[in-house]
Amino acid sequence: VSVELRPDSRILHCIHLSGSINISKMKHLNIPDVMNVKKQSIIEKREVKKEANNEPKVIKKLFPNSRLFKEWGDDLSEEEQKKAEDLYQRYGYNAFLSDRLPLNRDIPETRDPRCLKKNYTDDLPSISVTLIYLDEALTILQRAIRSIIDRTPSHLLKEIILVDDHSINDELHEELDNYVTFIHEQYPGLIKQVKHAEQKGLTQARISGWKVATGDVIVILDAHIEVHVGWAEPILARIKEDRTIVVSPVFDKVRFDTLDVVRYGPAADAFDWALWCMYEGFQPEWYKLNDQSIPGKSPSIMGILAADRKFLGEIGVLDGGMKVYGGENVELGIRSGLSPIPNWCRGDSCSKIAHIERATKPNALRVAECIILLGIIYHNIYNCFWQDHGVDIGDVSERKKIREKLNCKPFKWYLENVYPQLDPWDNILGYGSLKNSIKEDLCVDQGPIPGNVPVMYGCHYFMPQVSIIIVHISQMRASKGRPQLSQQRCRSLFTQRLYSLRPIEVALLRLAFLCAPLLKDTVLYVRWLVRP
Repeated sequence: VSVELRPDSRILHCIHLSGSINISKMKHLNIPDVMNVKKQSIIEKREVKKEANNEPKVIKKLFPNSRLFKEWGDDLSEEEQKKAEDLYQRYGYNAFLSDRLPLNRDIPETRDPRCLKKNYTDDLPSISVTLIYLDEALTILQRAIRSIIDRTPSHLLKEIILVDDHSINDELHEELDNYVTFIHEQYPGLIKQVKHAEQKGLTQARISGWKVATGDVIVILDAHIEVHVGWAEPILARIKEDRTIVVSPVFDKVRFDTLDVVRYGPAADAFDWALWCMYEGFQPEWYKLNDQSIPGKSPSIMGILAADRKFLGEIGVLDGGMKVYGGENVELGIRSGLSPIPNWCRGDSCSKIAHIERATKPNALRVAECIILLGIIYHNIYNCFWQDHGVDIGDVSERKKIREKLNCKPFKWYLENVYPQLDPWDNILGYGSLKNSIKEDLCVDQGPIPGNVPVMYGCHYFMPQVSIIIVHISQMRASKGRPQLSQQRCRSLFTQRLYSLRPIEVALLRLAFLCAPLLKDTVLYVRWLVRP
């Protein structure tokens, strides 16, 4: 694959090395000056002082329980540890390390070797790339911008749209504006900035980016990403072939602590009855092809997507009533699958994007109201959300009108033709937590990390308390995140998805003390009640 790189990458790199962005100084830079700066190390090398006996100085670990320092940071001073932990608590990833890495760092090649042999025509659609952010670390956002500029052919990249959903991080104002100003000296008008006067939420921010985009294809990305070489051509070729498909690149994971890139193989973007994203295997036909460079069909998307800009508008873009992260991608995937136009979501294995993962999902009930609306299926979703009962999901009338306008097929058709792997759970008889009848204020809990060894804990009926769904008079099903047990005879009982239940609402489970301690050194026959 022939990839055109921007000729001024050395100058852009110098911006990061200088420590601050001073436009007046940057105007006078010349190439020899840049090369001299590049000789300096990005990460300051600190000489470890030796004691008289040549033994290394012991550095105190200030945050032994922090996830950030489990596999990183052994050589940091106490002051550096404090700064790194403070930034980690603020951003949820290692912004301290990000500030010390080059913006144009190399990331490993993770594509299937057959992807590198593919050739693409020069007349692909133009592309608008939208980055959405709210109080992101500056260097994380700069690295995303830099990777897009360096790894997207210049004749295809129409614009980069930065949508700020009312950040209060000072770095994302003057310093980012200066960075954009300098880029515009090299590429006038390449970057557009949209700044919300108030926080409107992730989905509204994505819609704002779509509204100002002018490229043939719009790609909506999180700001905590880095694109791989050759990421754009495969998805543009797919959309040129069929403008009614929604395409999602394949993610690689960027570790939150070391910022290392971990390869993920191609998989279908799917969801469970909690309407939460998950990976699912492709349908058997894809695996029979024995070629991971071939795109596969997905019932949903993971939130990073590419689509024909005009077509995305024709099917209603995204649900603007969803104020924060979670659910909007599932809603679009279902709406695309229910449309009478065969606009499947597709994952393109040759388009790779490295992404720092995050998690939460407050919008799932709104998805249920907007899309499913189907009695027997409807209760499956609500049974997954005890903690969300009473939440005001807002006005969904406009989304229902779009569904009617598109003349969408019933959801049953979607389950049968698009996502047959999703069990409809038509035979649910009840659901709840396992309560102990000897001491009824105690329930089975999955236990603390690591190991999630089940424990008896005060009943609160929220995750991580084990949820049980009765699907048959003789069976019950454990919720996602089921416990892992330390003893083999106990493990065989709990790690299976189906458990014996007799009679309805009563399970007689023989548990040893190591499985669920209630009375010390006692093997119990415990009468478990399923909370209605």
